[in-house]
Amino acid sequence: MAMRLRILGAAGEVTGSSYLLEIGESRILVDCGLHQGKDEDRLNREPFPLAPESLTAVVFTHAHLDHTGRVPLLVKQGFSGKIWATLPTAELVKVLWTDSAHLMKEEAEWRSRKNARKGLPPVNPLYDEEDVTKALEYLVPASYDDVILLAPGVKVRFRDAGHILGSAVLEFWLSEGTSQKEVKVVFSGDLGPQETVMERNPALIEDADYVVIESTYGDRLHKTNAESRDEFREVMRLALRSKAKVLIPTFVVDRAQRVLYEIMLLQKEGVLEEDLPIFFDSPMGVRATDIYRKHINLLSSEIQGHVHRGDDPFSPEQLRYISDAEESRGINGVARAVVLAGSGMCNGGRIVHHLKHNLWNEKCHVCFVGYQAQGTLGRRLVDGTKRVRIAGEEVSVKARLHTINGFSAHADRRDLLKWAGNFINGPLFIVTHGEPKSSRSLAEGLTGLGFRAEVPVPGQEFVLEAEHAFAPEAVVPVFSGSKEAATKRLLSDVAIMASDIQDADELPDEDLLPLLESSRTLLQIVRDRMTEKARGRAS
Repeated sequence: MAMRLRILGAAGEVTGSSYLLEIGESRILVDCGLHQGKDEDRLNREPFPLAPESLTAVVFTHAHLDHTGRVPLLVKQGFSGKIWATLPTAELVKVLWTDSAHLMKEEAEWRSRKNARKGLPPVNPLYDEEDVTKALEYLVPASYDDVILLAPGVKVRFRDAGHILGSAVLEFWLSEGTSQKEVKVVFSGDLGPQETVMERNPALIEDADYVVIESTYGDRLHKTNAESRDEFREVMRLALRSKAKVLIPTFVVDRAQRVLYEIMLLQKEGVLEEDLPIFFDSPMGVRATDIYRKHINLLSSEIQGHVHRGDDPFSPEQLRYISDAEESRGINGVARAVVLAGSGMCNGGRIVHHLKHNLWNEKCHVCFVGYQAQGTLGRRLVDGTKRVRIAGEEVSVKARLHTINGFSAHADRRDLLKWAGNFINGPLFIVTHGEPKSSRSLAEGLTGLGFRAEVPVPGQEFVLEAEHAFAPEAVVPVFSGSKEAATKRLLSDVAIMASDIQDADELPDEDLLPLLESSRTLLQIVRDRMTEKARGRAS
């Protein structure tokens, strides 16, 4: 019986991550995430493509709901095996699942009231707190770097992914029978950037037969940490001058802690007044932040340095945690404040309430610090819509909108290619967890580095074979294939190399400057000829 990998989710989209490994009688599910954005309710209610009770185990890369959020439903429908995760991930999913069940209950009650007025049947939540309690009983904490036997012929190791607290790259070793060689499959999960602020750097892995790699930002480069901090500083200065609110839609795990840390730094610089009210409007905000404090040893040296000096990196002056709904509504009466609230994509949670009451105000500032998936309110705002419907009311968008992608806990294109470049035996890269354009772009970049890469479709299966890897030198030259693909690969390589040189600790030696001058001249020639050709067509 062949060993197989099946892509159940995150093919052509950023959410809904889920993959199935089949080895003999064992069936291992890697992640089981919620869909977020367009058609999310319909997609999340679709039947699982396999009987939940037939699964041997579930393994998590990290706690975010787009990777874990359907597991209480899986348990509700019959799964009763072990759920493996790092200890911080196990602690964070308890917070996230409980909050998710609460929000689903509120949403179902609201929709049921609307249906009742129309003579339609009530709506049931996807799962409830009882399902969450049952699912939590199956969680089994794992340590980084230990090799764990999940089932006959299936071993796994959790390696630090540098994405959020507890996030992991998963290394699987698979075999059928004692005589067959092992197949190694690596799941990147969501990878953090190479130059981190909150977490440690992603672990380097050098060998695999197959690598399932995320591509959230596979076609984009983030600004540097310094540039992103300058952007955030300028947003805050503008908001202070306008004497208005700053709304920051935040993912309550990791992004909120990062923003609180950046606010603390701005207070130390004197950019933000220490009497400026800061509201963290999230019932689970305290619990998530306490888990970060508990595992401070897993965070970056920068964060630990502040702790060593006696600072709490997640508690700026005048910070207030908001728990109940009445307190949240009370923020409406505050004219000038910084408000952090979930959800990060504005597709639910208390940020929706704050947007409804402030988007019309041209003095208000909205600062997006995370990825906005297709179909979410956040994405529509970032894309420039002038009117939105929020909680049944039309709202004009006059607030000033800002996007700071550099605070993302995701690796950008350069980071992803650097991480992939550590594989010395040439695995097949299976590019997932990205919108189609982003996934294709990363696949082209991987091909340009000499690897094989494939962008799968939902439901696609891969037969896993031992020694499937190959030497990167064996691939065809970069100029093969379509003109468009070759051009994109070349331009991508140029951009990445230029960025690497710019980000280096030292400037190039003087004897290298003529080479840089020559490169610039060649690029100018290409650009000028393209411009002349375009003018000729126009005339």
